[in-house]
Order: sequence, then structure tokens, then C-alpha cells
Amino acid sequence: MAKSIKAGKKRVSFRIQADPGSQVHVAGTFNDWNPAKDKLKYNKSLYTGSLMLPKGRHEYKFIVDEVWCVDPQCPEWSPNGLGSLNSVVTVE
Repeated sequence: MAKSIKAGKKRVSFRIQADPGSQVHVAGTFNDWNPAKDKLKYNKSLYTGSLMLPKGRHEYKFIVDEVWCVDPQCPEWSPNGLGSLNSVVTVE
């Protein structure tokens, strides 16, 4: 995950390794946990995408072929109250 700044928001890049041909999305507090809204594109063994996020703390997960999973590269996770974890990105 990488960040760049623009007008009170920052571009946050998401990436995860998954098999070619997989359906990969990112869902979180920034898109009302909609698993179909933000699809990632395949690029040289990684699925990548970026979103402009407002300042604040955002929880998210990847959905890989309908299986929800945390970001293995993210250093911060938070319990989600459902018995699993969410990845966390803070935009400053």
C-alpha cells in the first residue's frame, strides 16, 4: 500500500498477489464494505488499484474470488467484531 497527496485526500494504492484470472476487489469503510465496487487490475503477478481517500482511519479487506482476506503487507490490523481482523490504513 502506498500513498500520495491531493487536495485534502491522498491516493492510496492497494496491491495483493493472487493467481492470474482471479477476481480481486478491495472493500472497506471508504466504500461501505461493498465487495463489488472497487475491482483491482492484474499487473505482473500483482493485483493493483488506487483510491483517493479522505483523512482518517480506514479499515479494509481484499476479496479474492469471493474470499475475504486481510492485506498481508499491511502493518496494522484491527479486530472487526466478527471474529476476524481488518487491515487498517491511516490517511494524515
